[in-house]
Amino acid sequence: MNYLEKLQNVSVLGAAGKMGSGILLLTAVEMADQSLLPENKDKHFVLNAMDVSSEALQGLMRYLKTQVTKIAEKKTILLRKLYADRSDLIENFEIIDEYVFHVLSLVRPTVRLESTYDSNIIFEAIKEDPALKVKIFSQIKNNNPNNPWFFTNTSSIPISNLDKDAELDGKIIGFHFYNPPAVQKLVELIKGEKTLTEVEEFALAYAKNLRKIIVPSNDFAGFIGNGHFMRDALHGIKEVEKLSANNSFAKSIYMINKVSQDFLVRPMGIFQLVDYVGIDVCQYIMSVMNPYLENENLHSELLDKMMELGVKGGQYSSGAQKDGFLKYEKGRPVAIYDINKKEYVAISEFSDQADKELGKLPQSYVPWKATLRMKNKNEVFEKYFAELNSMDTLGAKLAKEYNASSNKIGKQLVADKVAANEQDVNTVMLTGFFHAYGPINNYLQ
Repeated sequence: MNYLEKLQNVSVLGAAGKMGSGILLLTAVEMADQSLLPENKDKHFVLNAMDVSSEALQGLMRYLKTQVTKIAEKKTILLRKLYADRSDLIENFEIIDEYVFHVLSLVRPTVRLESTYDSNIIFEAIKEDPALKVKIFSQIKNNNPNNPWFFTNTSSIPISNLDKDAELDGKIIGFHFYNPPAVQKLVELIKGEKTLTEVEEFALAYAKNLRKIIVPSNDFAGFIGNGHFMRDALHGIKEVEKLSANNSFAKSIYMINKVSQDFLVRPMGIFQLVDYVGIDVCQYIMSVMNPYLENENLHSELLDKMMELGVKGGQYSSGAQKDGFLKYEKGRPVAIYDINKKEYVAISEFSDQADKELGKLPQSYVPWKATLRMKNKNEVFEKYFAELNSMDTLGAKLAKEYNASSNKIGKQLVADKVAANEQDVNTVMLTGFFHAYGPINNYLQ
């Protein structure tokens, strides 16, 4: 069965979720574009959007309509060619409306898993729970006569384990989109020990059509992205524990968050990133990874305490940030949770003193956003970090230690053969986490 035949009946599990909705959108547009080609006009396409919440599915359809409209508006020239045989479509808005209708007509919202029993491809974006994934994969496999292929969006669970436990005989591959899938260019591709060649070939063709950047990761718990991120977060947590000996907890969080964002020129501080992903999600990912690690304990008592106190972070369905280590107003941090006081403390109460203790940023400092379109980025960073390297302030010291740790984590991923090379590690962090430079660098000595 070729690419097009496989694509004619697809299901997305967890379709109304943060990741699933993006995967569904990308797949719906790809299916629609394929179906509009002259040679495919007689072919029938079905995309099952399966989720446990019927209410969430209603929101999903509104989301799809909005996003597909935006996509259509950006490619009206192409759509005019695809609809060249439609003399009734004259104005751009008519073509756009027709395309939106066509894409949405392919989607079948459902709360019934049985709807997946005719699909050739199953995209899975459900809870990061190995037992739950295996249960659902097994049920589909045992009731679907088409021998479907499973594309799991897991960011931490070894693919070979899912394959073995669900008895999928190699019909599974890790296809890890980054959030949000419709925007993020990166996909980590993870083959299990028995992943079939034809499954990988389809995955590569699908990724190419979506214009995604593929980085292969070996089948090791956490893969490249979370392999680096979880350890990077633990370093930040350990630094907070050290600072807390002479500072309040909230002030310590502020200082490390500032160092990891401003001094290291990242899009957000490490604790903002943990909040974005979700404290609960980070805690769970570590628990999934930990059993597979030797001579390493990937666990944080601080995350446990935050969970016990009901502080979880994450995002609302609207995309707005929930409060976690930091409290947010209009997307901006305004306070930090103090686990000792069990309440949020306004950043304004200690930021001036904390900034003074950290010391000034180098004069050559350039904010992260300003680096995005720089053509001479390497020269800028060499100058900036050379200056930082010559400084002996607390902020500079913490930044050097943080960068050294990040560098070590990246190189260890290569040494452990999780990543094939240093460039792959850097590509994941540059593309998937929007870092301005890769963790494996020579900027700080």
